[in-house]
Amino acid sequence: MQTGRMRTELVSDGGDPARPNEDFASIGLPASGQGGSLVLLDGVTPPRDGAGCRHSVPWFTARLGGALTELTVSLPDVPLAEALALAIARTAEAHAETCDLSHPRTPQATVVLARWSPESVEYLVLCDATLLLASPDGRVAPVRDDRLAGLPRALLRSADVVDGTLRNKEGGFFTAAADPSVAARAVTGAVPRPEVATLAALSDGAARWTELFHQGDWTDLFALVRQEGARSLVERVRRLERADDATGRARLTRAKTHDDATVVYADL
Repeated sequence: MQTGRMRTELVSDGGDPARPNEDFASIGLPASGQGGSLVLLDGVTPPRDGAGCRHSVPWFTARLGGALTELTVSLPDVPLAEALALAIARTAEAHAETCDLSHPRTPQATVVLARWSPESVEYLVLCDATLLLASPDGRVAPVRDDRLAGLPRALLRSADVVDGTLRNKEGGFFTAAADPSVAARAVTGAVPRPEVATLAALSDGAARWTELFHQGDWTDLFALVRQEGARSLVERVRRLERADDATGRARLTRAKTHDDATVVYADL
């Protein structure tokens, strides 16, 4: 999509045809034509035996993502962490009477938010999604919440991650679920608008090209998206996943063969 000199691209590819895509992504452009925002959510797949909620993860990410898209555009002076807290509260209210929102695996998601104006580019990252900010001279700065990646490997393989006892707890990691206060745990900041020419948000399924398969660093990944498009990145990840699965899963190990993969790109 192009608006004036601005170009945006959004690609979201489900990892399993037997399951709905649990990611959400949007780009919001206010009617004033000044600035805009992007939202990317990566839904957390619950255990097969449910998690105390009658609603699916796609229901949750659609609700939360829709609220964030509205709030980041309609309330430009509200900090992104506050907008996330408002959106979480609104989403929780929508199913508080029917579901156990205290369950550690109630529907939840990782979050990337970015909002730009003529003055600045604001950002927020919660859990293991990634935001890349590219300067006019081509330098790429990743914005990440590294708490999950910083946990010991043995702990990551344990039932504590699977059953949710490390989620939204000190010493663990944080996701957007039903408690608005988690928004204060996000990585946030802002940079002057002239320092950012382009940005890209990635779910961890799309970031596998760098994080799991080590095909290049964040600068290489950004160059691939800029030159060949977001769809090309996702297709390359799928080829790497299939090849690794066919030759013994050296990289994938306990991970899903194909994860939902979402890329949002905005050339400002």
